Amino acid sequence: MAHIDYFFATISPFTYLSGTRFEEIAARHGATVTYKPLDVIALFGRTGGIPPKDRHPSRQEYRLQELRRQSVKTGLPLNPKPAFWPTNSAPAAYALIAAQKAGGGDLGKLQFAFGRSCWADEKDIADDAVIRDCLTEAGFDPSLADSGLLAGAEEYAANLEEAVNRGAFGAPFYIATETDERFWGQDRLEDLDLYLAGKL
Repeated sequence: MAHIDYFFATISPFTYLSGTRFEEIAARHGATVTYKPLDVIALFGRTGGIPPKDRHPSRQEYRLQELRRQSVKTGLPLNPKPAFWPTNSAPAAYALIAAQKAGGGDLGKLQFAFGRSCWADEKDIADDAVIRDCLTEAGFDPSLADSGLLAGAEEYAANLEEAVNRGAFGAPFYIATETDERFWGQDRLEDLDLYLAGKL
């Protein structure tokens, strides 16, 4: 059975634009998944990338065009300049880490709820009430927002180190653990699907 380590950022627009397609692909192929939220801005700094605000204007303009196009292609509404971006994405990541340990809900739905809250609903995913609402929506106990914060912080930092060491440099980033086959970006989900089907 295939296993995918899924490195992503709760604040990433491209993670949001993946919707729940990754989870659908994994389920179709019987693949298991480990969710590994991380600080994508720190990841950029460690792997030669540049935060969006510091990029050349031509790159910033292209990013906005790409966000618009991907929003249309996926049918997911997106405000390219949301009210609460950037924000501290760590609390949402800690909640997801706690939810993964606790079980009982839908992690794909949870990560999507965080992304939708920021990029479509104009909500601050650093806000405790927003985090609780997302946990509830995904079938988790909302009190997970307040539990395991130290362990969450440690795992969040460890996910960054692991991503750097395993060749990830952006979000979302998918790694098939058995073969170290890597896929960067929600626009590579079709390739991941083909790979899991043995066609790539």
